[in-house]
Amino acid sequence: MLKAAISRYGARVLPNTEQIIAEHRRRGTLIQGPEIEAFEAAFAARAGVSAGHAVAASYGRMAFYYILKALDLPPGSEIVVPALTFWVIPELARVSGLKVVFADVDPATFTIDPDALEAVITERTRAVVPTHLYGLPCDMDRIMAIAARHNLVVIEDCAHALGATYKGRPVGTFGEAGFFSFQTLKPLNCYGGGMALVRDAALADRVRALAHAEPWPDEKRVTKRFFIGKLQRIFIRPWVFTISSFPILWLSSWFGANPDVYLWENIRELQPLPAQYIERFPNAQAAIGLEALKYLDAWTARTQAHAAFVTARLRDLPGITVPATPPDRTHVFYQYCVHGPEGPARDSLVVRCVRRGIDIETLHVDVCTEMELFGDACKPAPGAERAQQAMQVPVYSDLTDAQVRRVAGVVREVLSSAGSSGPATS
Repeated sequence: MLKAAISRYGARVLPNTEQIIAEHRRRGTLIQGPEIEAFEAAFAARAGVSAGHAVAASYGRMAFYYILKALDLPPGSEIVVPALTFWVIPELARVSGLKVVFADVDPATFTIDPDALEAVITERTRAVVPTHLYGLPCDMDRIMAIAARHNLVVIEDCAHALGATYKGRPVGTFGEAGFFSFQTLKPLNCYGGGMALVRDAALADRVRALAHAEPWPDEKRVTKRFFIGKLQRIFIRPWVFTISSFPILWLSSWFGANPDVYLWENIRELQPLPAQYIERFPNAQAAIGLEALKYLDAWTARTQAHAAFVTARLRDLPGITVPATPPDRTHVFYQYCVHGPEGPARDSLVVRCVRRGIDIETLHVDVCTEMELFGDACKPAPGAERAQQAMQVPVYSDLTDAQVRRVAGVVREVLSSAGSSGPATS
């Protein structure tokens, strides 16, 4: 019996998304309305901070940009960013007038290595951006201690990690500020947008002033955003994916092609800022976010359960390292990353999974130290280079239990051939 292919991506979708959008269109509150302030207040309350300390923005990256502008660091100040991160973050730091310095990551956790951070600090360093990559918090005790010794501003990149905690405390609440993303595939899906979470009230006011100075988007742009989001969530449904995008991936696996390059934003300088960045966060998206917060913990728990199941099936394979979660942290598994063979051997394993209907990804973010965009900042980062060899296995919340068993079985059988244990049953 033919089985549906399973996409690498899953979107968290409210059952009443269309009704929310239709109601706000009917009321004339698609763009402006009270849900924006209510969403900010609910988001802040969840983090345990005052309502005025959360500021919605058009993107998570723009929340980061507003935080940098509000801090008003001296031009040319150095800001330390992990070598493994989304390229837009260091690029926006550069656009803000700062000099980007990259610190290597721990390939086991994919997060910034505190020793590497301390090694690149100079008398010009003013800020650091610990990125809670793939949903695992950084070692915040060590990072905050280093920041205190060197008088650094800490800005947490929480784009992957909403719901994660370090020693029982939510990410985004350790440094001077944190920022979150609400793109379609993120832990909280608002079909775009982001949030700045700011500790100091005066700094929060400056961030809000910058965000509110932007123009409102028009209804056509927001309607198109919802339409594209609807298409995305339809096309990653297993049977739709099986007859639409998956055949392209399957054929590409035979010819060594990489269609992934068409999925992501083109790497380029962002000065001037692209027009779609410069707008306010619309009310209907806030309304979706406000409702989605009610589901967040259940979605996270289901993803974590899927990750635990896959870990139990893969952890005994020779040469395979499953994700490790230190006991003082919770991992929300925006991505579930397995280390195994590297180079052509890894690529072969990925291809074999794809040909059996399980869409495995090889790198979701960027090794920025390998990019011409960052010029002199590009230094060797062996930890990031090792981290980029990981294979990312789907464990997202809307997979069924049967689908998770199938993912784990296929991945186990394929990966077992890379070790000495022989094929495993699935």
